[in-house]
Amino acid sequence: MNIRVGHGYDVHRLEEGRKLIIGGVCIPHTKGLLGHSDADVLLHAVMDAVLGAAALGDIGQHFPDTDDTYRGADSMKLAAITRALIAQKGYRVVNIDATVLAQRPKLSPYMEAMKKNIAAAYALEEDCVNIKATTEEHLGFTGAEEGIAAHAVCLLSKEKTVPCS
Repeated sequence: MNIRVGHGYDVHRLEEGRKLIIGGVCIPHTKGLLGHSDADVLLHAVMDAVLGAAALGDIGQHFPDTDDTYRGADSMKLAAITRALIAQKGYRVVNIDATVLAQRPKLSPYMEAMKKNIAAAYALEEDCVNIKATTEEHLGFTGAEEGIAAHAVCLLSKEKTVPCS
């Protein structure tokens, strides 16, 4: 069995007049994340972890912000594309662990839905996905509520096939 680990990081500025979408969940808040797509900081970190583990670059290479095709794109759909990309190389996601850094809003009421969405995007059992959230005690740009960041790690595996002979 061939296994690989990937790490992803993403950050987006909070801005008025935008929806706040994290982990494929629309969360009521006074501000949303600014970005070319839906700016789903959690899914972007997860996709970068998955692509990185398979040595397929990052989401900027696959879904560039210079391409209007991805303007306002649903990151759940982009996650499905990254799953197909790694499958072409014979990989599958084994598990995902991610952390969202946000002073506000409180994310705990939405964590199960985020977990379900990410599990569905990567064809995983829900117990193979872990989502955490933390504040930064009012420190830095996330603590000042200027933006939200996320880190993710994933494990990929490639099953070696035995030729029939």
